[in-house]
Amino acid sequence: TLSAWLSSGNPQVWGNTHQGRKGSELLPNTLFLPFFLLGERLAKPERGKMRVHKISNVNKALDFIASKGVKLVSIGAEEIVDGNVKMTLGMIWTIILRFAIQDISVEETSAKEGLLLWCQRKTAPYKNVNIQNFHISWKDGLGFCALIHRHRPELIDYGKLRKDDPLTNLNTAFDVAEKYLDIPKMLDAEDIVGTARPDEKAIMTYVSSFYHAFSGAQKAETAANRICKVLAVNQENEQLMEDYEKLASDLLEWIRRTIPWLENRAPENTMQAMQQKLEDFRDYRRLHKPPKVQEKCQLEINFNTLQTKLRLSNRPAFMPSEGKMVSDINNAWGGLEQAEKGYEEWLLNEIRRLERLDHLAEKFRQKASIHESWTDGKEAMLQQKDYETATLSEIKALLKKHEAFESDLAAHQDRVEQIAAIAQELNELDYYDSPSVNARCQKICDQWDNLGALTQKRREALERTEKLLETIDQLYLEYAKRAAPFNNWMEGAMEDLQDTFIVHTIEEIQGLTTAHEQFKATLPDADKERQAILGIHNEVSKIVQTYHVNMAGTNPYTTITPHEINGKWEHVRQLVPRRDQALMEEHARQQQNERLRKQFGAQANVIGPWIQTKMEEIGRISIEMHGTLEDQLNHLRQYEKSIVNYKPKIDQLEGDHQQIQEALIFDNKHTNYTMEHIRVGWEQLLTTIARTINEVENQILTRDAKGISQEQMNEFRASFNHFDRDHSGTLGPEEFKACLISLGYDIGNDAQGEAEFARIMSIVDPNRLGVVTFQAFIDFMSRETADTDTADQVMASFKILAGDKNYITVDELRRELPPDQAEYCIARMAPYNGRDAVPGALDYMSFSTALYGESDL
Repeated sequence: TLSAWLSSGNPQVWGNTHQGRKGSELLPNTLFLPFFLLGERLAKPERGKMRVHKISNVNKALDFIASKGVKLVSIGAEEIVDGNVKMTLGMIWTIILRFAIQDISVEETSAKEGLLLWCQRKTAPYKNVNIQNFHISWKDGLGFCALIHRHRPELIDYGKLRKDDPLTNLNTAFDVAEKYLDIPKMLDAEDIVGTARPDEKAIMTYVSSFYHAFSGAQKAETAANRICKVLAVNQENEQLMEDYEKLASDLLEWIRRTIPWLENRAPENTMQAMQQKLEDFRDYRRLHKPPKVQEKCQLEINFNTLQTKLRLSNRPAFMPSEGKMVSDINNAWGGLEQAEKGYEEWLLNEIRRLERLDHLAEKFRQKASIHESWTDGKEAMLQQKDYETATLSEIKALLKKHEAFESDLAAHQDRVEQIAAIAQELNELDYYDSPSVNARCQKICDQWDNLGALTQKRREALERTEKLLETIDQLYLEYAKRAAPFNNWMEGAMEDLQDTFIVHTIEEIQGLTTAHEQFKATLPDADKERQAILGIHNEVSKIVQTYHVNMAGTNPYTTITPHEINGKWEHVRQLVPRRDQALMEEHARQQQNERLRKQFGAQANVIGPWIQTKMEEIGRISIEMHGTLEDQLNHLRQYEKSIVNYKPKIDQLEGDHQQIQEALIFDNKHTNYTMEHIRVGWEQLLTTIARTINEVENQILTRDAKGISQEQMNEFRASFNHFDRDHSGTLGPEEFKACLISLGYDIGNDAQGEAEFARIMSIVDPNRLGVVTFQAFIDFMSRETADTDTADQVMASFKILAGDKNYITVDELRRELPPDQAEYCIARMAPYNGRDAVPGALDYMSFSTALYGESDL
């Protein structure tokens, strides 16, 4: 086919193929033209040119070709002029390879490999197209159609093409290429379809025409992409500039608004107002400033990013508007922080000042209030004429009271001086409410001077009257000395008799009853003391009647009157029988509580040991070897039935416990068992019997599944029980090691033996609890003695299904396995990444390993 095409002698074909090309792309056409003329010479040797001229013309062409790096081996002008077809066609292929194919480069490949890679890349998305060479991969024509559709999809409706119609596909591709792409029809569809292996060089030459035809479009696309990239960079930079300007303006405006607020030093009169200012400042620090700090940081980041992008894209550096440089913003920010620092210092100092003022003002108010409270009524008291109609005792009392008042008055002198000093300090600190403080201080001082004068005047009057009523005064004093403790005793007795009591035992209520009886025994002596006190009061009355003393007042030493003494005494006598009744009722209640304690204790002392005994019996059954595992299971189930039948007694105990709780009984000396202990023991008993039954059932399953005989199971149990010396149902590491050695395992004391034992422990104790249960022991022994599947066996089975490949495909899994198991494998197998991998290959080796826990699925 290629020789027929080359010998056609039509140079216009190549001219049409490369119409519109520029630069070096025209070079191959220029070189091909003389050889097409030579081809014409080969076809028509009768033309009239002389041989020597022809040879000279051909040599010029050969020299030019050689100057372009084309090596022509054993080809001379004579062979071409003489019409040596084989030599001429070989030379033409060398020229085509050099100028049409050799310059093709795709990802560091060149020539044939580069052209093949380009074809594979362009046709990869198309179904039924798999370009692997330049001969049979193109026979169905879909490869040519895919190349055209990839670059010019409007020329071919690829979806309507059929792989089983290669002749139509080839003719469609050749016609479209010639009509719309200016690619000549170099190949014949019938020749390609009728040939088992189409000519590789002819296919490669024709495909290179497609590469060159579409390379111009790729360059235009690259140029457009470059322009878009440049414009995108420019637009992004302009947006960053606008963002910077806006962010800088907003930040500077915020700083301009904030600084005057921070520079405001207008003081407040109250601590509350200053605290509000401090809280506003804290809100500013906590809520308002942090976002601005972020904006400032982002502004600098944006500025640096913008400058970097401009520098990398060879653009001039960005110059912000006047006053919006990063340095300008930093200067403004520094001013803000300076104002902020000054404002905070002022706030704290002002708060300290107000705090001091508030403290002093509060101190002034407290001391003034105390003083005013103390002086309240004192002037009226000092101006009274009560001593004129008073008895001697009243005069004595008034005189003593007056002496006490004088002492108190002297003691208050220091407080008055403190009040004046505080008022002076408040004036010096410019307290806002100084006028009211000064007025109050002046009033206190004036009142103090008046009190001093009145005190002296009253003392003189009292001393004149003192001696007149001395006798009555002594009697009043005696009355007061004896009435006060007796009154306290009666008040204490009333409090004790009315005091509520909480007891929990009979002993406690008996102690209260004994104390009450002791109290009743003291009542006759108390009554004698009461009568003696009343006798003193009667003696005073007799003296008044005898000497006609004007008794205008009461006893100055006490406020306790005979009427009060008699009233309280009568109240005590009424409370005694009430206390007797309350103690009797509580004693009866405690007797009932004791009965409930004994009833609960009697049942709990039976149920508690019964539960413990059953727990021990179950433990013995689980380790004994009497009979088969089925016999043990039946025995355990009978135990379970008997335990369940014991439940009514537990319920009865629950009822007694409810009565105890309702009676608010919190302890019980008749038993060490609580209801909580019984409940926990009962639940543990039910759990233990159920777990033990489950363990025996699992042993039966293990025995049947692994083919272990009853004799082997008894041997395993005997060995395990022999080394379980504490009867805990578990073996420690050393006990387990000794048990394995007794069963014939060769575990040495060297490093290899320790490693083997560590491997076994990792199997029987995966959670590293330091103990081996009998179930884990049975599982290990059954695994060691039984024939089980391994990861290697599963791997070998998968390899058979995969046809000895290192991977398996989805189709093979669905063909060989049931649907649900096939989908299970597909969902969990990892992709295979070996050198021989194909699309969709799955790694059955790692999957097999993961099935046996040697890796993660």
